[in-house]
Parts: sequence; C-alpha cells; structure tokens
Amino acid sequence: MQRRKFIQAATGAAAAAVLTAPAQAAALPNLTWRVASSFPKSLDTLYGGLEQFAKRVAEITDGKFIIRTFPAGELVPAFQVLDAVQNGTIEMGHSATYLYFGKDTALTFETCAPFGLNSRQQTAWYDAGGGSELCKELLKDYGVTSLPAGNTGCQMGGWFRKEIKSVEDLVGLKMRVGGFAGRIMQKLGVVPQQIPAGDIYPSLEKGTIDAAEFVGPYDDEKLGFERVAPYYYSPGWWETGSQVSLLIGLKHWDSLPNAYRAALTAAAYETHVSVQSKYDVRNPQALARLLKRGTKLRAFPQSVMDACAKATAEIMQEESAKNPQFKKLFTHYQRFQNEQNQWYSVAEARMQNFQINALKTASRK
Repeated sequence: MQRRKFIQAATGAAAAAVLTAPAQAAALPNLTWRVASSFPKSLDTLYGGLEQFAKRVAEITDGKFIIRTFPAGELVPAFQVLDAVQNGTIEMGHSATYLYFGKDTALTFETCAPFGLNSRQQTAWYDAGGGSELCKELLKDYGVTSLPAGNTGCQMGGWFRKEIKSVEDLVGLKMRVGGFAGRIMQKLGVVPQQIPAGDIYPSLEKGTIDAAEFVGPYDDEKLGFERVAPYYYSPGWWETGSQVSLLIGLKHWDSLPNAYRAALTAAAYETHVSVQSKYDVRNPQALARLLKRGTKLRAFPQSVMDACAKATAEIMQEESAKNPQFKKLFTHYQRFQNEQNQWYSVAEARMQNFQINALKTASRK
C-alpha cells in the first residue's frame, strides 16, 4: 500500500474510531468554521492542500464539522492571517509563521530557518524532536496553536532580471524575499520587499523590484515569472524545507470536543504528507517545461553562498543575544540539525550523491 494511502487509512481510522463511540457521536455539535489562507487559489498545491484538509474534516466527521476556506485577500489580507486568528475574527488561518517575524523573530523556526533543516528533518524536528512543543509554547503568547499542513521541500533561489556573478551584484538589488531571510539579504546590500504572491508578477513586470523568490518551479510557473525575469537561481538557502501551518485560535481549539480535535489533527497530517508528495512530483516536470521554453537556470556562485552563510551565522547570533525566545528555539534547532547532518553524511547524502554522479556519467556515455 502506498505511503499516502496508508497514512490516510491510519489517521482516518483513528479519528473515525473516536467519532463512532455511540453516546459521544450522537452528542457532537454541528459546527462551521472559517479559515483564511495567505496563498491565492491559483496555487493548487498550497491552497489546494487547504481545500483537501477541509474536505477530509467533513468526511471524518460525517459532515458535522464544516470548514469554509478563503484564499488570500478574500476574507483577510495575506500577511494578516495570524492577526485575524489572534483577535478572533476567524477560527483558523493557513499560513507560514515566518511571515510574522516582525512580531517575534522566533516565529521563523516553525516554518524553516535559513541554511536550515530539509523537509524530512523539519518534520522530524517538529513532530518527534521537540520542535512542536517549543513552537506551540511561543504561539500561546498570541492565543494560537498550530498543526503542520504541508512542506514545500527546498525552494528555489528566485527569478532575476540580470545575472548574479558576485556579492557586489546584490548591492542595491530590490528583491521580493519572504520572512526572516530579508534581514540576511539586507546585510549583503539587498533591499528586501515582502510582497504577497498575487502582487509579485506586476512588481517584476513594472521594474518595481529586480528579483523575486516564491516557492519552486510548479508554483513559479503558474505565476508567470519566466516572462519578466529570465534567470532562475538555486538553491533557496533561506527555505530549505518550509513548513506550512494551520493556525487555530486557542479558545476555539479548547472549546472543541476531543473527537473534533482528533479529526483536525488527522486531516492536517494527511495534508502535510500530500502537499510534499505533490511538490516532489510536480516540480521536476515544471522545471523541464520552463527550461524548454528558454528559462536560464543558474546556481548561485560559491562566493555568494559563502557570504550568505556568513551573514546568516552573524545574524542568528545577534538575534540570540537580544531575544531569549529566539535563542531557546535556535539552540534546540541547531543541536538537532547538527545531529541530523552527522547521520545524513553517513548514509543518505553519500547514497544520493553517488546516484546523482552515476546518472551524470551514464548520460555522457
């Protein structure tokens, strides 16, 4: 049985088992919640994951718990989702916590830290490595709790109107870059811009910005960036395995019957696996299409990567010195990452690198 089907069967059965307790099932209330996303409806992997989640909650609860989904800007502006959940305007939000680093830089870690964990490691840290407890402790200050609802994998470095050959080429560059990474890019001379997905293309087209990163080939193709910026760079070192979150008002969460909490948790984890799987399938296909149409794929020069890594290390230490919450999460996250990298170097990385090199050798014959 495929992994996704197994998880659906396991989580669905667990939630259903709770719901079928005879006395409790009959007493469960009919509920309708609203969830606002930070992502537009056109992104059928990110926003589509939210729709899948809502559908599964309805299925698991036999239609008694309905969640109405709203794309970015329809109910709440893209970057105000956390605020809307916090003040009780909506019961749930669908977003990435790093978008709210202006409130507290420690919110970065639930999504992903620059030069951080890959998607498998991020899930391991969050789900079984103690990350969830630390992130929820932080969100509690905002009256919010969360559930993981997808991961993009390592993202691309973005679309540029001109080539980047050295660190000097970054100076004065106006770039749309999400979350905490803007702080690091700024240290290297970039002028960071935080722009919602739907506004990136016109900003690039008009020259308001010189470069933009979003997610990866599948989503970027949908947003049409190839038409206004020819150079496509990798890797997106600021988002090595970015987690999407469902943000739930604590008062609403606490008021739910246990069966409905189980339903939300089960549906969220199904969505978490599904979103990552779809990106892994769709991104290679989309990249091939982009290259066929003339996109110029580039890797950031080693000098640029080294400078970005150095700036990241400096800013992480600076932030740790002034923000106890950031230091607490960063210390835990970094310790986990060091352990993971030691293990990956033993088997995972060696096997992957061998297969990549073997494929290159075979293609030259």
